[in-house]
Amino acid sequence: MAQSKKKGFEMPHIFVILTFIMLIVWIISFIIPSGNFEMVTDPNSGRQIVNPDVFSFADKTYITPFKFFQAFYQGLVNGIGIMGNLLICSGVLGFLESTGAFSAGIHKLVKATKGKEISLVVIMYVLFTVFGVLGYGEGAYPFYALAVMVIMAAGYDRMTGTIAVMLGSCGSFACGMLNMFTTGVSQQIVGLPMYSGIGFRFVVLLVFFFIGLAFLLRYAVKTRKDPNKSYCREEYLSQDAQVAIEEVSMTQKHIIALIGFLAVTVIQGYGCLRLRWSFPNITALYIIFMLLLAVLFGVSPNEVCNRFTVGAQRVLGPALAIGFASSVMVLLTQANIMDTLVYYMGNALKGKSPLVTLLIIYLFVTCFNFFVVSGSGKAVMMMPIMSPLGKMLGINQQVMVLTYQLGDGLTNYLWPAGAAVGCVLCGISFDKWFRFAWKAVGTMIVAGYLLIVVANAIGYGPF
Repeated sequence: MAQSKKKGFEMPHIFVILTFIMLIVWIISFIIPSGNFEMVTDPNSGRQIVNPDVFSFADKTYITPFKFFQAFYQGLVNGIGIMGNLLICSGVLGFLESTGAFSAGIHKLVKATKGKEISLVVIMYVLFTVFGVLGYGEGAYPFYALAVMVIMAAGYDRMTGTIAVMLGSCGSFACGMLNMFTTGVSQQIVGLPMYSGIGFRFVVLLVFFFIGLAFLLRYAVKTRKDPNKSYCREEYLSQDAQVAIEEVSMTQKHIIALIGFLAVTVIQGYGCLRLRWSFPNITALYIIFMLLLAVLFGVSPNEVCNRFTVGAQRVLGPALAIGFASSVMVLLTQANIMDTLVYYMGNALKGKSPLVTLLIIYLFVTCFNFFVVSGSGKAVMMMPIMSPLGKMLGINQQVMVLTYQLGDGLTNYLWPAGAAVGCVLCGISFDKWFRFAWKAVGTMIVAGYLLIVVANAIGYGPF
């Protein structure tokens, strides 16, 4: 009789985790009293905001089992704006990738850096830093394998390529300079102007950039000098110095497409910073860009739709996660216990120094990211709680957004639920990556908390 094979631990699907959280919220809704903070009009912005000094309990509200299941649908409805933006923008990026413009640009860099291989490693690192700044988490996945092969072709090991890709994305994604999926969503929820506070985020970016670069160069130089110190020693010792890479020639159309993409990025940043753009404006900009690309490359309407669909499908899971995360908020709102939870947490943290309070919040988000990877999904679930909590504790909303972003973004490239996909794409085992990454990402996590402390000390705002 064949022995049954024992299965190791498998991380539950994000939908399973979020459904479990919904069940917990439903259960505790029968225990925690309903209550509300007083809402007042902010004289500066005209927005309705929480008055943290006035809280009152209310008549108990109960959620029936049928309403519990209705919350799944209502969450999708509530999150449709963010979900739509994510799907459409990812679809447009998928179409751009299908033109070969990005691949052609990378191969152009390979040729330009021949004989200066270490500069190629740095360029790849910078490229993925840029991807991270723009918020391309899953959107950068198609380039992982190519970038690793390019670096291996330059005479470095697979781990060097993986470091360039994943550390380059790590800090830049977390800082959220132009990240519409974490910064944009979080700021929209708390009422901050989209991409406000970009100056300080640039400082955060520089800190993370140089930390990652230091770890990358140290490893690349060390293993190039002594291959026995490589995490991929056996492969590296037998590695052909010139790994075969399919060449994609750069055409005039590719150049125009890349310039157009740069223009879109600049317009998007200007629109959000100066014109108070939000998701509808950004989405419109991306659709216009795709139509221009279609004309440039002579792609038929049907083929445009097919390529767009492929790009959008990449983020279907994260998009639905946003809806399920919204379902958690639906239950909290229906039971009228969200304000009560904030009230209890605020009282527990009241009297503690901002340093301790921010550390607790930062560590909670960092640990919670082990289970729920979706940055925008967590933002939808957590920012409505963190926002009034910040008001109650006298911490700026911008500081709360930054705390959330850093707690979420850095461990995307350390915890298995997020990093495992990148490891597969780079062709390296997760255990090898973790053995290297915990020091680099851990350093960024410590630096992140210090930056949060600085942000709070300077009154990082506008509010």
